[in-house]
Amino acid sequence: MARIGYARVSTSDQSLDLQLDALREASCDQVFTDDGISAIAKKRPGFGKALKTLKTGDTLVLYKMDRAFRSLRHALDVLEQFEKGGIDFLVLTEGIDTSTPMGRCFYQIRNAFAELERSLISERTKAGLEAARKRGKRIGRPPSLSANQILEARARKSAGEDVVAIASQLRVKPRTIYRAINGR
Repeated sequence: MARIGYARVSTSDQSLDLQLDALREASCDQVFTDDGISAIAKKRPGFGKALKTLKTGDTLVLYKMDRAFRSLRHALDVLEQFEKGGIDFLVLTEGIDTSTPMGRCFYQIRNAFAELERSLISERTKAGLEAARKRGKRIGRPPSLSANQILEARARKSAGEDVVAIASQLRVKPRTIYRAINGR
């Protein structure tokens, strides 16, 4: 009956310390981590190792629910696997303990709200980007070539100059020159 902890931060400038301290205080036998990996990432090595380590009677311990799951479907799938395997789930900050019927209910409700929150954030982000585009703001990274450089590249290519030479002189990759010449 081991307690397996899992901690994750999304960016490398965040710290795992708070989560690790709480997991140690919760008497976790082993703790797995993912540092600088988003929750929506398909591959999270630490989370995968934590799940593979769990055996019947064990408990997966998290500091906070959003550290582990990509979506409500993912959370419910994992809960179903845990129930079949006789594994419990404990979330320290949210008081969720799936060894009880009420804990399983709170687990499902909490994940439904987490998915709603992610969807709302995504919706607001898209709306903000669209509003910025309507105001004439350019979205994304700055172009590699100026309008004059594109005209120059087109003229040089029309004159028969090699694209690799043009790219080298303009300090970009040949693919950038091809895109500029073809108007993409």
